[in-house]
Amino acid sequence: MKRTGTYVMIAVIILLAGAAGWLYFANYLDGDKPTITLNRNIIAIGKQQDIGITFSDEGGGLSLVKVEIIQDNQPHILAQENIPAKGTPQKIVNLKADTERLKLKNGPAVLHITADDFSLFNNETILDVPVTIDTIPPQISILNPVNYISQGGTGFIAYRISKRASSTGVYVDDQFAPGYTMPTNNGVMSVAYFALPLDASNQKTRISVFASDEAGNVSKISLPCTIKPKRFRTDSVNLSNTFLQKIIPEFQSSIPGLQGKTSEEVFTYINSTLREQNDKTIQDICRKSVNKQLWEGTFVRMSNAAPMALFGDQRTYVYDGKSLGNSVHLGIDLASTVHAPIEAANNGIIVFAGPLGIYGNAVIIDHGMGLLSLYGHLSAIETAVGKTVRKSEKIGLSGATGLAGGDHLHFSILVNGQFVNPREWWDPHWIEDNVMKKMTI
Repeated sequence: MKRTGTYVMIAVIILLAGAAGWLYFANYLDGDKPTITLNRNIIAIGKQQDIGITFSDEGGGLSLVKVEIIQDNQPHILAQENIPAKGTPQKIVNLKADTERLKLKNGPAVLHITADDFSLFNNETILDVPVTIDTIPPQISILNPVNYISQGGTGFIAYRISKRASSTGVYVDDQFAPGYTMPTNNGVMSVAYFALPLDASNQKTRISVFASDEAGNVSKISLPCTIKPKRFRTDSVNLSNTFLQKIIPEFQSSIPGLQGKTSEEVFTYINSTLREQNDKTIQDICRKSVNKQLWEGTFVRMSNAAPMALFGDQRTYVYDGKSLGNSVHLGIDLASTVHAPIEAANNGIIVFAGPLGIYGNAVIIDHGMGLLSLYGHLSAIETAVGKTVRKSEKIGLSGATGLAGGDHLHFSILVNGQFVNPREWWDPHWIEDNVMKKMTI
């Protein structure tokens, strides 16, 4: 019996050794070539161009990776590595092409990439990518030398770029607003809507126009403008037990973690964590705005409605004599009759229709190029995501859902996910002077 067991063990060892040997020789005799994948399409290389490349070989593994730029038949090595260990299936190379150090001139060149494997056949893959060396940054010409923008308001700028841009827009401090291309009688121009914070000032706020070309060259120039101060109201809101008992069940039913919490705990969560989550959701929705203008003319205001709260109102919530937090009102509350019809403020596409936390039942309309409108606290939604709506088309009924004390509409205008003062968009003179005239230059 012992001898039989020994024979079996020897047979197993021989089989395993044979399998290992077969696997080694199968990889050694591998006829498949390595693969080379660029992390993005590269057609131009500027002064400092980041390049990412993935080399792969699932057979014998990689033995050599090499990256060169060839110009006028002269190779310039960017990266080269001999890989001593067999069985390396993948190698990721991230490098920076310093055209100035390499003394490359503006004009055509070839990005020459090589990968070898460890097989008997020394399989080799070569990828040649035609590129243009371009170290000249784009020039930005601002078409509106005079710009007056209010705190919390919308800015609009038209400008031209000397070459095709891969990315362009406006920075307000570190907040980026993308630019869009529009055809004109003299070719094309770029335009951008951007939001000005409530606390913006001529002394501390920096606004600049940005453009990056396909070679990675960047230009950034200051935008000439005057920031006009505005007064925003401050208010202390006393939270009654009646109000809390009205709103808390709605939030507890949609957020199970709030069940069993005190009124103070529920309200604090709603006003802080949930408010932040809602803002992030809204910003994500706004990033998908279509790249053409859908709106026409003045935005319509809810008819026969009185303003109950204004944009920029700064509130302190007080319950049982102590503060439960603060908020800034980022829209205008309009009240009419109970369940009053709510209409689209302008032409656009419905991009959200459903529950939205503190805004209750809400609708968001995309008017194009980063400009959107929001309708909150609805009792009924009478539209659907993806539908194209016209100005004054009915989309729902006013209500008191979400963080609302009574039946009304919360109306907001957003620019690239940032709330701005809706009053400007209700004013035909403001639209004509600050948007339309700039588009016709």
